Amino acid sequence: MNYIVQSPLNAREFELYYDLRYRVLRAPWNQARGSEQDASENTSTHAMILEGDLCIACGRLQKTETEGVGQIRFMAVDPQYQGKSLGKRIVHYLEARAKDEQLREIILQSRENAVEFYKALGYEIVEPTFKLFGEIQHYLMRKQLN
Repeated sequence: MNYIVQSPLNAREFELYYDLRYRVLRAPWNQARGSEQDASENTSTHAMILEGDLCIACGRLQKTETEGVGQIRFMAVDPQYQGKSLGKRIVHYLEARAKDEQLREIILQSRENAVEFYKALGYEIVEPTFKLFGEIQHYLMRKQLN
């Protein structure tokens, strides 16, 4: 299958995009709908992969307060589509957008189960940071862009 990464183009695609973020990143921990969004949505770069009327992978790039540094957040791949390099495609798309914006570094907060995924894409652990919902260990990771 030839999966295409794109930004959500209309209200329906954003609905599908936020639904995947909720289903994968919040619902398993009984978090409220709406917790999959934050105040930076309108100033961020969004990426998604659609399969028919279903968002199967997504992620977001936002600028940080540090000049030249962006942050990848809200990475999610539908469990039925994991292992097909969709997350890798999303990260590459967001890295390309970061370069377009003249960012020199990307940081992210990786869940413990995704650390090896990000290492394989050239990210390095800076330090352990927080436990989301009191149980999901996160690690600050970074990558210098060329």
